[in-house]
Amino acid sequence: MQDPTPERGGSACPAEERRGAAAAGPASGGASWLQRVFEEVRGSSQLSVAPAEPPPVTVVAVERYLAEAPPPPAAAAAPQYWYDVTLADGACQERCYLAPRLNGLVQRAHLRAGARLRLTRCSYLYDEKRLNYGFLCLEELERVGGAGPPPAAPARPRPPPLRGEKKRYLPLWNNEDPYGDMWVAEKPQAQVDVDVSKLTSLGQLEMTWRSRVHFHPLLVRVLHKSRLRYYGKPEKKLDMPYQAYFEVADGSGMMSMVLWNSLCPEWYNSMKVGTVLLLEQYAIKTSYPFKTQPTPGDSQMKRFATIEISLNVRDPPTKISIIPEEMVKPEWGLPEVKYRFITRSELDDLPNNHSCDVIGLVTFVGRAERARKREHGEDFWLYRWAHAIDGTSDQPFILELFATSQPDVFEHIHPMTYLVCTQMRVVRDLTENPSSTIYLTTSNESQIFITGWHKGQPYTKDTKVKNFIQWTKTQSEADQMKKTVIGGYYPFPRPPNNFLKYCKTNKVESVLKAIGETGREIEDLHYREHKRIAVQGIISAIRYISCSSAAEEASGVELVQKDTSQSLESSTVSKEDSVHKGKDTNLQNKEVKSFLGPHCTPGEQHQHQALLSKKSSVKRKIPRRLNRDAEQGSASVTALSSYPYFTRSARRKFGLDEFQHEDFVQDKNGQAVSDSLQYCTDREGMSDIPETEETGRTCDSWQSDLWAQVKDKLMKYLHHSTIFPESIPRKFDYVHKDLLMQQYNLHAAVHQPKETRTDKNINEFKSASGLGYYEVTVLGINHDIAIDVAFLPLFCPEDPHLFQLEDIQNDTLLSCMSCISACQQKATSNGRLRDMFPLSNEIVEAAMDLDGKHVVCILDICHLGEDKVEVFLSKIYKTVEPSVLDPV
Repeated sequence: MQDPTPERGGSACPAEERRGAAAAGPASGGASWLQRVFEEVRGSSQLSVAPAEPPPVTVVAVERYLAEAPPPPAAAAAPQYWYDVTLADGACQERCYLAPRLNGLVQRAHLRAGARLRLTRCSYLYDEKRLNYGFLCLEELERVGGAGPPPAAPARPRPPPLRGEKKRYLPLWNNEDPYGDMWVAEKPQAQVDVDVSKLTSLGQLEMTWRSRVHFHPLLVRVLHKSRLRYYGKPEKKLDMPYQAYFEVADGSGMMSMVLWNSLCPEWYNSMKVGTVLLLEQYAIKTSYPFKTQPTPGDSQMKRFATIEISLNVRDPPTKISIIPEEMVKPEWGLPEVKYRFITRSELDDLPNNHSCDVIGLVTFVGRAERARKREHGEDFWLYRWAHAIDGTSDQPFILELFATSQPDVFEHIHPMTYLVCTQMRVVRDLTENPSSTIYLTTSNESQIFITGWHKGQPYTKDTKVKNFIQWTKTQSEADQMKKTVIGGYYPFPRPPNNFLKYCKTNKVESVLKAIGETGREIEDLHYREHKRIAVQGIISAIRYISCSSAAEEASGVELVQKDTSQSLESSTVSKEDSVHKGKDTNLQNKEVKSFLGPHCTPGEQHQHQALLSKKSSVKRKIPRRLNRDAEQGSASVTALSSYPYFTRSARRKFGLDEFQHEDFVQDKNGQAVSDSLQYCTDREGMSDIPETEETGRTCDSWQSDLWAQVKDKLMKYLHHSTIFPESIPRKFDYVHKDLLMQQYNLHAAVHQPKETRTDKNINEFKSASGLGYYEVTVLGINHDIAIDVAFLPLFCPEDPHLFQLEDIQNDTLLSCMSCISACQQKATSNGRLRDMFPLSNEIVEAAMDLDGKHVVCILDICHLGEDKVEVFLSKIYKTVEPSVLDPV
């Protein structure tokens, strides 16, 4: 039976959730399995059960909220946030509390809206401080492949979080965005008569505020608006710990205004730049001295910086009215909003940290990524990169866009939209390299707008905005579409030319990571977290890999190598699992994925075994866990210790499109040989092993003499050279823009069915980067640990300015690999690709120049969700002397 107490938060099927789930249809047998489990666990003596043969259920929503601080001494290790998970079984939806030890499943996107899983253990928790209140707690989960029936949307408005006293959920991936029904989209405008005789001015307030308790009404215009600031802490009891700054002005000058706590959800979205406000019953306080200051569009405007207007629900309760623009009278003397728009041709002459506004046509937008605010903390900044052009230069604006509390805009930036960014800051370093690429980054007061949001904005009257619109009318949409790119790895800003400059804000000892710690760094990443780390090592091997089908194989490997019922709880174990001890090596499931994929199919493994049998007899058995669809295949794969560093097939030499899809045939020994290998061998008369003993080189690989001596004696060998579909920049397809935007945004907190107009996979969209990539092996300076990383040459022939090749020209090895890839793409269009060698003499010479030398490698690492982590080589610094660090 259901508990009749209205306060129950964990009913087996609360009324509002039962209504929402009805559309999904009944589960088999017509009964709710979740409801039966709920009753079973509440009746258990231990308040815990492990359901027998649990059916798959669908995750409808994953929602985050601030945890409550436990009593000391446990406070230090306690999580900062808790998660509620809404499950659906087809007949009912149930909100459940996620056991904190499973938080990592959410933080690494194993557990996300739309996923299918089995509930293998759960418990029931009573809240001892409330009567008749309890809820289900998820203790153990298993992943399930495939898709179930689409669940109905969860109930609206959302009830408060299950555990603790918090009343509202937070956005899932950052704290700056409004989230939930409490955030009012638009407050109605007030029909009020403004009695000018009763008003005071900002200038008068500044002179008289100390002698007054109550203040006359203010009539002001909003000139600047900050992003939201969330200042909640587990030990604080505030229900709405939000704050937002505005800069408001009247005829006497400009002053800061602060919106506090529960007024933020009510008013923040309605207080736009340009809005006219009538303020009554407000407070005046001394200004916070360390807050950021926007740059006013009118440099002559007086700023009152000593005090600020404070708007709160009490002390006193503020009264706010929005005056419609058509009712604003000229005699009120309110200033107009002014901007500081610049063109791209003007940007090169501007100093560092200069404030400006820009408008442009978006040609590239990157995936949404996150950066940790504090080391080991759970709070993140959310950001993405974009390029925009305005016709005044062949160079684009390069824009670093942090979330500005405008999620509806941030998540819908796509190529071919008109983008306006205000209060941007110039980032450049003239002391290092005057020609280095300049970019713009958002400030605390930045606002961003895209097509569909421009109507009524004050900047539409600006001359440079009008000039831009006139330019767009002269452009061919088809020509601009050819240059558009979305998503993928974006290696910007490049590390500086000098490693000491890279370390200028840190001590070298704290910047450098031991190469053996790289696995831990990777394991600690959260979903879409991007991090840049520096390790010392020796460049020991390079292998070129065709990228033509790597993305497709990457997604396929995941299906083959993961058990359909793999425990979600166990998926948080260490990824540092490829420890080599002599010739006997065991690779755990995740490392097998990196080692074999994405570019190596089981057939290719046997092919390499045939090619390499003359070179080595050392074999490693690699256990693989297969799903039920793959159980007919071999449960283990034999690979050779030297496999990654010798020839793959002549297809890798040419990367020809007609050989991207290999059909494997059996040779007389029963080993798989690809059609493309047969073709190239017949055509070129190539030997099985086109390698010379003197150089350790093949047509697509090179290894140092040192590597040949130590590779079978490593204590630990980390394989992180896999290229995933999400790593590849794609040509933008406007017809499928919604699908592409969904792919490169973060997973939604609440399940959103995929675009129904298409069943296209992300791999089907054309790559905007090169024909292949390089696997680079870095050996630790103690010769006991090694790591494989990827170098992805990025070159877009339709838009040579997209990936800024000149930024790595001082890095000999990486620039050689980039230039060869760029030449490959040009040769492809000319039909001369067969003349291109992916591992050119220039690359080999640059690699041999580093042979045996200690270098510092800058690695870009990013967690793409589940077990997918990309690790890209971004820069190589040569260590000439112990105290001198120079670029290669």
